[in-house]
Amino acid sequence: MNWTVALRILGLLLMMFSLTMAPPVIVSLWFDDQSWLAFVESFVFILLAGTLFWFPVRNKRKDLRLRDGFLVVASFWTVLGTAGALPLWLADVPSMTFTDAVFESMSGLTTTGATVLSGLDALPESILFYRQQLQWFGGMGIIVLAVAVLPMLGVGGMQLMRAETPGPVKDTKLTPRITETAKALWYVYLAFTVFCLLCYWAAGMTFFDALCHSFSTVAIGGFSTHDLSIGYFDSTAVDLVAIVFMILAGVNFSLHFFAWRNVSIGHYRQDPEFRAYIFVLLILSAIVIGSLSMVGTYSDWDDTVINGLFQSVSIATTTGFTTANYAAWPGALPVLLIFASFVGGCAGSTAGGIKVIRWLLIAKQGAREIVRLVHPSAEIPVKLGSSAVPFRVVDAVWGFFSVYIVVFGIMLLAMMTTGLDQVTAFSAVAATLNNLGPGLGEVAAGFMTLSDTAKWIAITGMLLGRLEIFTLLVLITPTFWRH
Repeated sequence: MNWTVALRILGLLLMMFSLTMAPPVIVSLWFDDQSWLAFVESFVFILLAGTLFWFPVRNKRKDLRLRDGFLVVASFWTVLGTAGALPLWLADVPSMTFTDAVFESMSGLTTTGATVLSGLDALPESILFYRQQLQWFGGMGIIVLAVAVLPMLGVGGMQLMRAETPGPVKDTKLTPRITETAKALWYVYLAFTVFCLLCYWAAGMTFFDALCHSFSTVAIGGFSTHDLSIGYFDSTAVDLVAIVFMILAGVNFSLHFFAWRNVSIGHYRQDPEFRAYIFVLLILSAIVIGSLSMVGTYSDWDDTVINGLFQSVSIATTTGFTTANYAAWPGALPVLLIFASFVGGCAGSTAGGIKVIRWLLIAKQGAREIVRLVHPSAEIPVKLGSSAVPFRVVDAVWGFFSVYIVVFGIMLLAMMTTGLDQVTAFSAVAATLNNLGPGLGEVAAGFMTLSDTAKWIAITGMLLGRLEIFTLLVLITPTFWRH
């Protein structure tokens, strides 16, 4: 284990993160909300902490191995979530405990969107902007951004990319060099953000609201500047803009890159994961809209369609925006929507959940086993499109799915030991482990009523979900630490 190299990278990343305190200071001065000092103090503290990590080992330039990459990624997200809590903890408004500040920061960074804050409409604009900014940086992964910058500082990046995105991610190298790959992803990400901002602005939002919501929409985060979320605007145009960009943000960004580079949408039609993703959204939306219509939840057909479609897309993509109190919808609809968050978006997107490609492989593997019952001696490959999937990948997917279920069960029991009822505990774990945000029961409106113990369990779930479990769990295995 190259501890010196890991410390050097961690120090550099922290110093880079300190610079993100500048935009909220500008927002605070622009709106004169008197909250700029908390961000200045946080900038100084984080910069000094990063310098202390970096300076003693600044000349250590050994190669970064995959094992070191896991350690750097896991430690950085943990440290960053804590460091990101500083301005929230130091600010006079809102008045937050350390646990609440870390919860809010980690929820933003991991794009979970769960909150312990209420009265958002009365909070300082700089605090609101900072929450949205956390989600934007976390959406594509602060590490991917660092991969594009660190090579200039003498640090290789492929190990970091592999550590943060384990599993069957297609087209991981869009360009010949990992630095160019990271830059390409960020160009696409930035372009989507700007386009989303302009669409929200044109739909009737103020520029500030449009900017903030474009951050959380493209990041599939779900934070809002209002307690009523997207429902605050009461605008069909705003709802439709959100729906379109939530769907797009849930798609593998490499497909967007190829579409932009080749001026063609052929990659979308040819990608089996994309087709499955759209199919899931269509079926879910049809079921929800049909159920709401039959029960008569809304008197107006237009309200039924827009609310059913919006909540289906928002929850299925793990964004977490709301236009209606879906937890109060009749029958099994609330639980169906929570189950949809387990699917999530495509691999290589900003969405949470288990990811569509894993479910697709599990379904194909299940179908293969059924055929094998009839033809025991047949050699039947699992295929995505026309390509056979290596058995190693299928085994890895089943391993991930098994560990996911075990971790979910353990977290569910842990939540219930804090005194939560079964519905609240189940949805709280689902909302955090799937990086969804809103839940059911006591956490339908937020996590503010939970005990500190339950909040720390939720924080752990956010980290596990964001890093897709294995990146954190590998650190507690003897094999990882064995020379």
